[in-house]
Amino acid sequence: MYQSIEEYLDALKNEMKDADPALVQDAQADAREHLTLALKASKDKEPDVSEADALNAVIDGYGSPEETASAYREVERRTSPVLNPAVKQRSFLGDFFGVYTDPRAWGALLYMLIAFVTGVFYFTWAVTGISVSVSFLIFIFGFPLALLFLISIRGLALLEGRLVEALLGVRMPRRPLFTHQGMKWLERLKALVMDRQTWLMILYMLIQFVLGIVYFVSIVTVLSISLSFIAIPVLQEVFDQGAFMISDGLRYTFPTWTYPLWVLGGFLLWTIFMNIVRGVGQLHGRLAKWILVGE
Repeated sequence: MYQSIEEYLDALKNEMKDADPALVQDAQADAREHLTLALKASKDKEPDVSEADALNAVIDGYGSPEETASAYREVERRTSPVLNPAVKQRSFLGDFFGVYTDPRAWGALLYMLIAFVTGVFYFTWAVTGISVSVSFLIFIFGFPLALLFLISIRGLALLEGRLVEALLGVRMPRRPLFTHQGMKWLERLKALVMDRQTWLMILYMLIQFVLGIVYFVSIVTVLSISLSFIAIPVLQEVFDQGAFMISDGLRYTFPTWTYPLWVLGGFLLWTIFMNIVRGVGQLHGRLAKWILVGE
């Protein structure tokens, strides 16, 4: 017999204590939503039945914590992140140059490029939302405005999680955190403000702004240098241009025998960077999971 939904959720969490935190959050979000809505419907239909009896009747139809945990584990086993392949044992050189065939590296590179755009948007949205919400709290319409802003933060965090899972291969929540629909809007606002996870999501948005700039500048800088090295033979032999200009009309050219070294240097520089990108992608995925996934 369960006396409350929270008691059921605690039992479910205990059953899934060794599962991925993102999976646990999904299971709890689904269970909370289903039990809350079903309990409300049951009470409306049979108001004389005690809440505990109505809840346990709903649980009988939904499944015990053990059954629910088992079902989610089975679904999770069949739906692992796309870019999280089994690690194959390879030599150091094989792993180093094999980065070009590793989808995690390309996914991380694409994510780092996207992070520049999302970081600017997140930062602008967070700063503007906080400023406007706090400024208008002196008016009655400021409270609904603040509520909408905090709800949007939850939505953006879910969207970011989907990007992280799709491009970095790190399991993230696939369900939004359920907010009690039976609450009055002022109570929901208070719950969101007091929820530690809300502020962690805002913190992530501010961090993403800084990281997005660092990622973008790093990619553009290394790519420019690598292409410059590789382009030296083409510039000198095809376009009759010097490697770089010393002053007006004075060009510096490299000897022909150095061409292979410059091309090889540009290729190695980008290969090293791609390996770094792959590692940074995994680290960023862990950071996102640590901040955005609730306990």
